[in-house]
Parts: sequence; structure tokens; C-alpha cells
Amino acid sequence: MKPPYITDSFLKQFISTSLAEDVGDGDHSSLASIAETASGKARLLVKDDGILAGVELAVEIFKHFDDRIELEIFIQDGALVKKGDVAFTVSGFTRSILTTERLVLNCMQRMSGIATTTKRLVKLVAGSNAQLLDTRKTTPNFRLLEKWAVLIGGGRNHRIGLFDMIMLKDNHIDGAGGIEQAINRTKEYLRTSKKDLKVEIETRNLDEVREVLRVGGVDVIMLDNMSLSDMKAAVELIDGTCKTEASGGITEETIRQVAECGVDYISVGALTHSVKSLDLSLKMF
Repeated sequence: MKPPYITDSFLKQFISTSLAEDVGDGDHSSLASIAETASGKARLLVKDDGILAGVELAVEIFKHFDDRIELEIFIQDGALVKKGDVAFTVSGFTRSILTTERLVLNCMQRMSGIATTTKRLVKLVAGSNAQLLDTRKTTPNFRLLEKWAVLIGGGRNHRIGLFDMIMLKDNHIDGAGGIEQAINRTKEYLRTSKKDLKVEIETRNLDEVREVLRVGGVDVIMLDNMSLSDMKAAVELIDGTCKTEASGGITEETIRQVAECGVDYISVGALTHSVKSLDLSLKMF
């Protein structure tokens, strides 16, 4: 199921520009070697163990390029797959299948890699209060698909971009002259602009946490690169007055300990900026 930000207009634009980048004035390899009327069939082969993502997108890509293409889907998005599985078969004009092959694979491999990593980290924090979040550390023009993959893997999306939440990070705070100035200016901005946006602020130590609590007016306090002991102390100080988010250098080895500090959210940039793609291939048969 597509999230709200994966709109028909977004998909049309993404697929159109991606095909324009790849195909240019024609797929000359297929045009040169394949008869115009030739038809064929291909299967999507899984060559790694992991979580499959991008099946729904693949359907959109094939149909956008040639609505006569037919697919038979055996494995849906979010399913656990293993090497040797066949996710779907696609049939239609051979030229159409070959021209769209690489775009489908590029999207599905990356989305599946993200979903696989997300699922692994979600399992590591299972049973705790913490929910796993993604970040804006994404691939330009591919962000929405990467965030979709995080959802497929069982994670949660943080803000989609700069427009749907206010996040006051260290540079904003330093540029504003301090925590109190940054928060107060934000309150005034929201009042005068009549915008209803949640506010999150980054803190780097317990003194900054105390100052945020004194000033008030935020929804989430980020605990950035704090030690486990300071994080626990911060959660106790905040005591449910707003949500807490742990961030900064969190790995598979440390994420469980971070979750056990009692934070509400854990954001991990590595979900999207450094995952290994899942190995998939599309083979004619």
C-alpha cells in the first residue's frame, strides 16, 4: 500500500524523468536486435536473503512505459525472501521489458536493501518503547521511495523534508544566538505564519536539556551523540513532558542499549545513506 506522499503525480514525474535519463532518444540495443513484434516473458529472481520492496513501484514502471505489459506477482512488498525465490513474472513485448528492466531493478534493489536493514534494526529494538525513524540523509530525487522502503521494512518516517516540521539543530541554535532565542523566534514565526508544525530541538548535553525544559514550547527533544548515562538522565529529566529522540552514530551494536534508555524514537541515517542493495535480476525465459 502506497503512503500518502507517493501520489500518482509524483510517480508519473519520477518514472518519466528516470526513463528520459536512461533511454534518451531510444534503447538502441533493443531496437537493433529485437524484432518490433517479438514478445517474451521474464522473471524477477531474488539472489539474496532479505525483505522485498518495490514490487508495487515495478508495476507502475512497467505499466507507465507500456500498458500492455502483464505481471503475475508471487511475492508482495514487505515479505521475507530468500535466494532463489521468484517475485513475479512479466510478459509482453520484449523491447518494452528490456527497456524498463534496469529502472525496475535499480529501484527494487535499493528499496529492498533499505527495507532489509530497517527490518533488522526494528527487531533489535523490539519490546522496548523506542520506534525506529529515518532521516533526511537520502538520495536526491529518490527520497520518497527510500522513505517508502523504510515503511515497508517496519520503520517510521521522520519529517519528509524541511517543510513539514521544524527541527532546530545545532547550527540553527548557534545562528540564533542560543536555545532560548531559537525557540522564541520559532514560536513567533508559527504565530505570524499561522502554520501548525511540530517543533523539535537538538540538545548536546544535560545543561541544554534543562534549558529547553525551562523555555518550553517544543514537541520533541533530540538527544544528540549523548552517552548512555546522559541519555538515561535526560529521559528522566524530561519525564514525559515531550517526546525524546536519540540520534548520532547509532549502530546495530549499540541500538538496543540506546532503546533501553527509555527514548521514544531512535533516528538512524544509515537506513538510507549506506545500505547494501539486495541482489535481484530480471531474466528472460
